[in-house]
Amino acid sequence: MNHGERAAARHYRLRGYRIVGANVRAGGHELDLVVRRGRRLVFVEVKERARDGFGGAAGAVDREKRRRVRRAAASWMQANPESAELEIGFEVAAITDGRLERLAFDMLEE
Repeated sequence: MNHGERAAARHYRLRGYRIVGANVRAGGHELDLVVRRGRRLVFVEVKERARDGFGGAAGAVDREKRRRVRRAAASWMQANPESAELEIGFEVAAITDGRLERLAFDMLEE
């Protein structure tokens, strides 16, 4: 895991999430983090940027990247059928200038 991924994992752990997977390959793509708290399973794309220019860290997660994360998540879930009963979420952990912000995929601009 790189620095941003370690920071994001720590952030989720401190909020009661269990790290189910990190840097997991599924469906030909990588899932940075798979975290779970209770019945909620979240697939997390981590992006870190030193500055906020060019859309910052969140701006680096475009429509195509979100599509790849969803495809990888579907493959991961197929390989882990016990997850079928869980509430699924997709988030970006955007780290800009050392500050982490969590954004649901549906909050990002298209």
